[in-house]
Amino acid sequence: MTYRFAAVIERDEDGYFAFCPELQGCYTQGNSYEEALDNLREVIELHVEERGILTISWQSHTLISPDRE
Repeated sequence: MTYRFAAVIERDEDGYFAFCPELQGCYTQGNSYEEALDNLREVIELHVEERGILTISWQSHTLISPDRE
């Protein structure tokens, strides 16, 4: 079974804030867009492992925001 989760990444004054709207409590931050996305992947993996989902297949989809550096 394949699971897809949305990643919302927003820039703020301290870097980037990332969260997954489908999974309550899955949020993180990073100094760069890429770091925030990598951190969010790790948070999602931990979240689903705790709930017994054993495998996640990552597909790369990048949304570029106008304020991304």
